[in-house]
Amino acid sequence: MTERGRRALVVRGGWPGHAPEEAAELFVPFLEESGFEVTLEGSLEAYADTAFMEQVDLVLQSWTMGEILPDEMRGLRTAVANGTGLAGWHGGIVDSFRLATDYLQLVGGQFAAHPHDLVDHTVEVVPERADHEVVAGIGTISLHSEQYWVLADSYNDVLATTTIRAREGDPWHEPVVSPAVWTRRWGAGRVFVSTVGHQLADLEIPAVRTLVERGILWAAR
Repeated sequence: MTERGRRALVVRGGWPGHAPEEAAELFVPFLEESGFEVTLEGSLEAYADTAFMEQVDLVLQSWTMGEILPDEMRGLRTAVANGTGLAGWHGGIVDSFRLATDYLQLVGGQFAAHPHDLVDHTVEVVPERADHEVVAGIGTISLHSEQYWVLADSYNDVLATTTIRAREGDPWHEPVVSPAVWTRRWGAGRVFVSTVGHQLADLEIPAVRTLVERGILWAAR
């Protein structure tokens, strides 16, 4: 059981194609059952409220694309560095604020493409990380959804990957292994990212739901 009295900020908005409100709110009951006081926001303004962010133990973000103002960006980065967790999935965390390089550095990855639109593919746990609490006991996940090609760096602790196959006519010539689930330390804070979650149905797959819930708890202060 997690301790009572922690605060979660759930921020949802941006491009509507990812159903940001509905997707984020799938996890509100879990947060409440896990002992969090949940604040729902439909804007990024809370990030700039320093006094409020000091009290936030977890930011669950579901905000695809869009822009973030400098004071909002500073507020988010400062909060995470001071111990606030940051968690999210798919475009809601790894395709947010494309022009904000400080955000990309914080999160550790950037959506580049989903070259084949909806496609059958798998997400596979990295064998050497199979005992990590986020993915322990989770096997290969099979999906028919967007498969993210992500640009990332070596500071991430990659827990699962997906392999993008080269089809006839593609301009790349061999399979590309892309991180699909990772964690990242940032100052005193923790960041959790899953690239799975294009459709609400993806987030309702038991294994996907489990790793997101575990990632949320791992990231939270």
